[in-house]
Amino acid sequence: MRLPPLNALRTFETAARHLSFTKAAAELNVTQAAVSHQIRQLEEYLGMPLFRRFNRRLALTDEGQQYLPSVRAAFDELSSATRRLVQGDRYGILTVSVLPSFAARWLVPRLGRFRHAHPEIDLRLAAAVESVDFNRADVDMGIRYGRGHYPGLHAVRLMEDEYFPVCNPALLDGPKPLRRPGDLQDHTLLHDEHTLGEPNPRWEDWLRAAGVTNVNPNRGPIFGDASMMLQAALAGQGVAMGRTALVIDDLAAGRLVRPFDLALPGGFAYWVVCPEAMAERPKIRAFREWLLAEVALLGDAD
Repeated sequence: MRLPPLNALRTFETAARHLSFTKAAAELNVTQAAVSHQIRQLEEYLGMPLFRRFNRRLALTDEGQQYLPSVRAAFDELSSATRRLVQGDRYGILTVSVLPSFAARWLVPRLGRFRHAHPEIDLRLAAAVESVDFNRADVDMGIRYGRGHYPGLHAVRLMEDEYFPVCNPALLDGPKPLRRPGDLQDHTLLHDEHTLGEPNPRWEDWLRAAGVTNVNPNRGPIFGDASMMLQAALAGQGVAMGRTALVIDDLAAGRLVRPFDLALPGGFAYWVVCPEAMAERPKIRAFREWLLAEVALLGDAD
């Protein structure tokens, strides 16, 4: 059986609660005539009277008394479901897909500030090298590294990168001091596997820009993740081609240094992405705005 019109049911519940068409009209912000029309329409639909109308008062019929609890319970359940849905969009778990290297070296050290600002949101980081399919994966949003062409997704540029060599400070004045780019011939070059096939500056590009011809750009160990490569650099095992976002904290703390000033622009940037329809959901908007504020802090520090 088809359900009665929702407006008529809401009018019935309100009028039955007040036992007054006048008070129901005031609560619903309509005229008394509109309330009478909705009630009459519902009674015609049901084929029975719901109210007894007296000169100065209103009373429910037996049928109205029988109907009211179920109607009221239905509206209460709708209200509760709506509240749970809206609150669930503001509170609880937010799942973010992110590159492991970016998560480990930039995002995770800053998450304490996000928890302080948004204790109502529990962040779940899903480390992934490949881009996730939002239609299949249980992920709310992602931080991707690329050119920004993400059809069907809402994408906001987070930050760009520069590329430059980094190393443990001990290498600068070690047995084979690292003073000029040509001195790299005496040091191990460290490589990130995931940049070898990307349009980002690699050792070959940087050495060419530095005018260095006596260093083989292809020698040295290759790591499957930039974070592992940088860990090797921190341990003094060689010189790595660093990316701004991944080394900024180590440079600030003095754990790594830039032996040379030359930096090359990266071909990619970090982007905050999510499905277009989800872009303004409170949890997603809160995390995106926090990320942008954190990047702005880096600019202020400069």
